[in-house]
Amino acid sequence: MREINVSKIKDAVTELCLKANFELRRDVLKALKSSIKNETSARAKNILKSIIENAVLAKKKHIAICQDTGAVFVYLAIGQDAALVGGDLANAIDDGVEEAYRKGCLRKSIVKGPFIRDNTGTNTPAFVVTDIAKGDKVKIAVSPKGFGSENKSAIKMFRPTASVEEIKEFILDVVKGAGPDACPPFILGIGIGGTFDKSAYLAKTALLRPIDEPSPSRHIAKLERELVKDINSLKLGPMGLGGRTTVLGVNISEAPTHIAGLPVAVNVSCHATRSAEKVL
Repeated sequence: MREINVSKIKDAVTELCLKANFELRRDVLKALKSSIKNETSARAKNILKSIIENAVLAKKKHIAICQDTGAVFVYLAIGQDAALVGGDLANAIDDGVEEAYRKGCLRKSIVKGPFIRDNTGTNTPAFVVTDIAKGDKVKIAVSPKGFGSENKSAIKMFRPTASVEEIKEFILDVVKGAGPDACPPFILGIGIGGTFDKSAYLAKTALLRPIDEPSPSRHIAKLERELVKDINSLKLGPMGLGGRTTVLGVNISEAPTHIAGLPVAVNVSCHATRSAEKVL
């Protein structure tokens, strides 16, 4: 059994929060650059160039890519042969988030409750999900998620007889509803299967996968490609001002489900889809 002190997790969370907020993921930046070549609208091209310039300056000057530095989503894959020691895991994660947001002068956006909306002043608590994995390591992924896009996410409980076309229509409707408010071009995380809550989990964690890595399942990879094509045909465009680039990528995760159900969750993410990972 390998022991891992939670202080190392705290330090990793601090590091990843800062990296995710200052450095746009390589796959996202690559997709933005590629999309310029496909645009025919001068306005769309200029918007995409501005988004890229913003990302370059953020990394160079160590400033936030977006003013909404998000609610911090932390995903932990904990090896079954690892023992976490030295304190409380949840407190260690929150301490890491608080330190990062203080050091990085990042906006603190978390309130104490949905009705008593006093700011916690620390951007905590973080929203933590854990999985048990093989081995003795801990994989940590941190994603600061802005709520301009989070607010446009949706779940629908389909009947098991629903067709792929019905599911695609629902996803397209979510994109149309998001419109310019969610700062396109989007990246979509989609969860299909499981339960009500599991589908949302699948959608959220799907956003952690690089958008240039298609699903290993052939039928899901095919659906991802079709959705990218269909969504871009809407011509909502960058910032909703028209163009061929409405979505940069669609990542789908699926899971077994009940014979009577077919849950589908769509987690909308903006052009500043941020995440960073580390293995301890």
